[in-house]
Amino acid sequence: MNGASRIVAVLGPTNTGKTHYAIERMLGHRTGVIGLPLRLLAREVYDKIVAIRGPSVVALVTGEERIVPPRTQYWVCTVEAMPEGMGTDFVAIDEIQLCADPERGHVFTDRLLRMRGTHETLFLGADTMRGPIAALVPQAQFARRERMSQLVYTGSKKISRMPPRSAIVGFSVENVYAIAELLRRQKGGAAVVMGALSPRTRNAQVALYQNGEVDYLVATDAIGMGLNLDVNHVAFSSLSKFDGRRMRPLAPNELAQIAGRAGRGMSDGTFGVTGEASPLDEGVAQAIMDSRFTPMKKLNWRNAALRFGSVDALIDSLEASPDNEHLVKARPADDLNALKSLAQVPEVAARASDGPSIRLLWDVCRIPDFRGISHAEHASLLESIFGHLHERGTIPEDFLARQIRRIDRTDGDIDALSKRLAYIRTWTYVAQRNGWVRDESHWRAETRAVEDRVSDALHECLTQRFVDRRTSVLLRRLKQKEALLAEVNDKGEVTVEGEFVGRLEGFRFIPDKSAQGTEAKALKSASLQALAPQFHLRADRFYNAPDTEIDFTDQGGLMWGEYAVGKLVAGAEPLKPMVEVFVDEAAGPEVEQKVQRRLQHFIDRKIAALFEPLLNLSRDEELTGLAKGFAFRMVEALGILPRAGVAQEVKDLDQDARGALRKHGIRFGQFTIFMPLLLKPAPTRLRLVLWALANGLQEFPEAPPPGLVTVPVAKGAPEGYDTMCGYRNAGERSIRIDMLERLADMLRAEDSRGGFEAKADMLSITGMTLEQFADLMQGLGYKAERGERTKIKPAQPTEQPPAATAEAPTETAEAEAQSDVAVAAEAPTEATDSTEAEVEATAADPASDEPEVEVFYTFTWGRQANRGPRGDQRQGRSKPGGKPRDGRGKPQGKKGGKPQGAKTFSSRPPKKEKAIDPDNPFAAALMGLKDGN
Repeated sequence: MNGASRIVAVLGPTNTGKTHYAIERMLGHRTGVIGLPLRLLAREVYDKIVAIRGPSVVALVTGEERIVPPRTQYWVCTVEAMPEGMGTDFVAIDEIQLCADPERGHVFTDRLLRMRGTHETLFLGADTMRGPIAALVPQAQFARRERMSQLVYTGSKKISRMPPRSAIVGFSVENVYAIAELLRRQKGGAAVVMGALSPRTRNAQVALYQNGEVDYLVATDAIGMGLNLDVNHVAFSSLSKFDGRRMRPLAPNELAQIAGRAGRGMSDGTFGVTGEASPLDEGVAQAIMDSRFTPMKKLNWRNAALRFGSVDALIDSLEASPDNEHLVKARPADDLNALKSLAQVPEVAARASDGPSIRLLWDVCRIPDFRGISHAEHASLLESIFGHLHERGTIPEDFLARQIRRIDRTDGDIDALSKRLAYIRTWTYVAQRNGWVRDESHWRAETRAVEDRVSDALHECLTQRFVDRRTSVLLRRLKQKEALLAEVNDKGEVTVEGEFVGRLEGFRFIPDKSAQGTEAKALKSASLQALAPQFHLRADRFYNAPDTEIDFTDQGGLMWGEYAVGKLVAGAEPLKPMVEVFVDEAAGPEVEQKVQRRLQHFIDRKIAALFEPLLNLSRDEELTGLAKGFAFRMVEALGILPRAGVAQEVKDLDQDARGALRKHGIRFGQFTIFMPLLLKPAPTRLRLVLWALANGLQEFPEAPPPGLVTVPVAKGAPEGYDTMCGYRNAGERSIRIDMLERLADMLRAEDSRGGFEAKADMLSITGMTLEQFADLMQGLGYKAERGERTKIKPAQPTEQPPAATAEAPTETAEAEAQSDVAVAAEAPTEATDSTEAEVEATAADPASDEPEVEVFYTFTWGRQANRGPRGDQRQGRSKPGGKPRDGRGKPQGKKGGKPQGAKTFSSRPPKKEKAIDPDNPFAAALMGLKDGN
């Protein structure tokens, strides 16, 4: 060692610029080497020096990466990979306090004791190392550097309230992933940084954070080792870690090393805890802020003077104890444990029989256990590698190719890709060893290419899982208070800043369903702000849209095309409903009012068009007295009134009043008072909605299909539903009220006391079978008696002279029956020309001799109350159970028969008849009717 060499220990807390100072000092010398604690940090420093001096004079040497130009002047290395015996002008060891680390401390201690530059040596680290350095390196000078910014403890914060530009620290892969997933949902995403990542993956993840694509970083304690990041706040999710053997609490100086990443340059930083981590003790927090920690007493040490006479001698030299009170023997590391395991394998022991083979075995044992599967599996792999190297001098290319080919895949999830990355690191390390492979350049390039591919796939997988780019972009733009650009295509799909965020349905924004929880809230908040101009444009277009683009649903909804934009609510009167609009609050009151006005105009015009007769009735000022009151009842009932419910009002109306009402289209039927124009499908559909609103129904019943005369009775329908549909319930089916009145006209001509059968016209207008018609009649108050009889076949046509046919009298039913029987009796004689086989077949068929039976019903009026087929009105009606009267007011029997039944008399004086309304279509019949009472 050159006695004139300057040794300086530059000590102080984080953010003092120690590493930057070391780079400047190294570049001031002709040659130099700097040792760094992490492969990631080594790559970062290498990139900085290359940017200053160019790649031709800078080397990067780590366990898995080796870039050594021919004219190398400056070496950037991990501490373990620092080349020895090169005699460079400058040497620097960063994070020298890691001498106390139980796993790697002995390597740093060895560099502290034995690595020197010919002109200058720097040790960079925490001030706690002052005592051991002074004791072990007496000639060392000390330079104290103060932190350039303040570090303040802010206590505990929920992750949901974590400020932007924060780093959240976890001490396990599972913890890191869980926090990153939570941040994706609540904050739009996070970058992930762990020591196990390749530099390529780590740099890509850090770029997400540094470029502002995400505002949060989730990392292990790897960020505490000098990685320069733009972090304002550091939060600990735990205060303990697994150190390889047990869970232990972090010491204050370890917490300070990580917390010190907050605040870079002159910017102050903060630190605290989150999640399940308990708040820091006040004394610990103050010690971190003041950088006051317990000085280190002892450093981990392992003998560097190794003996390679035998495997046992090598193990003994590695287990030697230090002779200095400031040093303590390091616990067995992975390489020593691997050596002990392989020494027990007979084949390995036989091969390691001389110095060179023992050195080779020791070099193989120093391959790091990147995979971390198990000690036995790692030892088995080392045994295989040692066997190939000892037997052939190099690892066979076909063997190495198979191992790499199995790893060279980019499919799978994060865990699968992370395992492949760990596996390729083993072979990358092997390829970097001089002389272990035949074509070093090829295999170094091959392993590096595979690592890059797997690294890129892992970065992409991490980003897809833990970064929601659209939420991140929107929140960042909101934070910057910039105007967001929203676009809505013809399908209603909304994109904000090019990111799909959901759909605009009418005037309501529906966020993308893949977003949930707080993520969905953040997405909706940002999207609605961007959509404000779109709401106004859409409201203008809606306000000017024709009524043909707007419609109402059977449930009272109001639609604009396929989108719901509002609903009807009950107003002061049935014909004056109000409108409730579906407009997002973010659209603003102006948009809401414009939509509300347009919908109110639509429904008012729709009611005015479909209920014009009813509205004209309500506005007729010439109606007075009872007619005006009855008109009010009709308007209130939306144009349909069951006659039974207003019997007295109808009775009290004189013919003038009825005539005035009929001029408005009101028809006074036997069962219903109605306006035929309002029975059309469109008014019926709207009437049901208005009726349901006025009655406060939660679920609106739908209108029957248009064009049907009868429909099945709706089970469980609210009272009055059939009337509002324009039907009357009768048995299992309901019949349309206008067709029911036509049927009533037909029934008036039948003998309801003596009984009658259904005519073909009755079945025709109802569109029913005989059985359905019987059920209908029973629903109307008739009795239906079922019977069977022999079906009378129609007579066979016979040729008669035209004159005889014209003079023949009309046959009675009995004559027709006799004629049919006669024809049937003569039928066999007509088969004389048939073959004998045909005759025998006819005789053998018993069905041909059996008469065909038909079903018929006889209907009689069955109600005992004071009601006839036309209700309980007395104007020209028969007594209950009596027969309908003909046009002269006399009872009538069957069609064409004589009147039957006894006459009835009343003890009351005759009542003055009301004047017959000449506009009544039944005026002629009513003229002859008398009051049955």
